[in-house]
Amino acid sequence: MRHPKAATVNRANAQLAALRSSAVLVLDPKTQRVLYQKNAHAVMPIASLTKLMTALVVLEAKQDMKEMLTVTQADVDRLKYSSSRLRVGTRLSRSSMLHLALMSSENRAASALGRNYPGGTGKFVEAMNAKARALGMRSTRYVEPTGLSSANVSSPEDLARLVVAVEKNPLIRRYSTDRHFTIRQAREQTVYRNSNRLTASRSWKIRLQKTGYISEAGRCMVLHAVVKGRATVMVFLNSQGKLSRAADANRVRAWLTTFNPWRR
Repeated sequence: MRHPKAATVNRANAQLAALRSSAVLVLDPKTQRVLYQKNAHAVMPIASLTKLMTALVVLEAKQDMKEMLTVTQADVDRLKYSSSRLRVGTRLSRSSMLHLALMSSENRAASALGRNYPGGTGKFVEAMNAKARALGMRSTRYVEPTGLSSANVSSPEDLARLVVAVEKNPLIRRYSTDRHFTIRQAREQTVYRNSNRLTASRSWKIRLQKTGYISEAGRCMVLHAVVKGRATVMVFLNSQGKLSRAADANRVRAWLTTFNPWRR
């Protein structure tokens, strides 16, 4: 008869073996202990995970969050020609732009935030890279604030550092985990919903999240969640399949719950 402990280990190993993300890092942010890693130093495109740094730079600049910003043709995606429900000419507060960028990964909102930084987008990108260096993100490089460019690159290890830093900001926590947000455009209302379906799950306790996708990056996701009463950071890069990043997060949570690596 197989020993119960061996069976538990086998189940845990099977859960990790099924991960479909190319690079993964699971971190205990309290102790900085890596609980699991797979290609944690690999440098690859990060898509809209970029917007976490965009948000951090905006907030640390202490710009007026009530100031009204206008979406212009300069914010239209000329890299991927992606669609957007945020129309050219729409005026929203800096706070609302940040809300849309974090919750629904709205690219035009992120572009408008960078464009309205002192000195414009170029200075904004400089500030993004300077903040990355300050956080010890040595493998990270940003070229624009949306994540549409595949030249925005990082590693799971670096992104875990970023998640730990931005989780300390209550506005980023709130905006990234809100379920829905409504804006007015001309005479119409546009309802946005969270790009991460896990935020709607009662079985998850998510303090901060961000998803991303471009073809070069695959499906990406970062989470700062509570599992078994412990704060846990999860990073998933280049996951193949539309639902695979959420499935990977569920597999990691099951592994944490079954194997309890904090005690090892």
